[in-house]
Amino acid sequence: MTDKTDDLLPEAVHHLTYRACRENITRLVTSDPSVTDLLVPACPGWSVRDLVGHLVEVCRMAVDEDPGEISEPPAPPPGIPLAELLTTWAELDEELPRVLPGMDWLRRRVLPLDALSHELDIRAALGMPLPDRHPALPDALDLAVMGFTLSLDGHGLSALRVETPDRVWSAGQGEPAVTLSGESPEIFRALTGRRTVRQLGELSWSAAPASWLPAFTWGPFAPPPHPVEGAAATGPVLP
Repeated sequence: MTDKTDDLLPEAVHHLTYRACRENITRLVTSDPSVTDLLVPACPGWSVRDLVGHLVEVCRMAVDEDPGEISEPPAPPPGIPLAELLTTWAELDEELPRVLPGMDWLRRRVLPLDALSHELDIRAALGMPLPDRHPALPDALDLAVMGFTLSLDGHGLSALRVETPDRVWSAGQGEPAVTLSGESPEIFRALTGRRTVRQLGELSWSAAPASWLPAFTWGPFAPPPHPVEGAAATGPVLP
């Protein structure tokens, strides 16, 4: 069976995955009025409302074709009610098909990666498990592995193999010396600053992971000092 997005232009696919994140987040944060002020551990100091405000500002930057880096999170606007933020976000989302074709490929892919990452932050804050499948996850994970590869090179570390049930990547230069494996959502969270150093070490590694742990600090991401959600330990704890 052919996926209905196969014949769409790449920017259309990125908009569909971004919109899926926005719609999921809208459902999550309107499920209970009390979640508005709930703190989001993965975004220290931010409530659910603050995080939605951040996402609105990121979308506004894209629509306005602002040259600023969307990987540097703009501060959420203070005092705007959650319902108003969600309405503004939906209106801005309608404008994305107009501007996406003119975006560079990296910015176009970072937009849904950021939205997915924060959707999972909100799910964690609400005590919900990571979804097994998500339309934004394949490309977001591919982009995260790309950034991780640059980090490995920048740290002068040897290559490693990243394996999920659906994909295999060789990250870094040369023959991989170790394999990191796990479910796609877990690997994505590990690569995007949502796992502590200890949690990273508790993932499924084919050898002791200590040498590669510095590479998990890259771009806007770094292992948090304290757990922001539970990790799925998929292998023995290695030093």
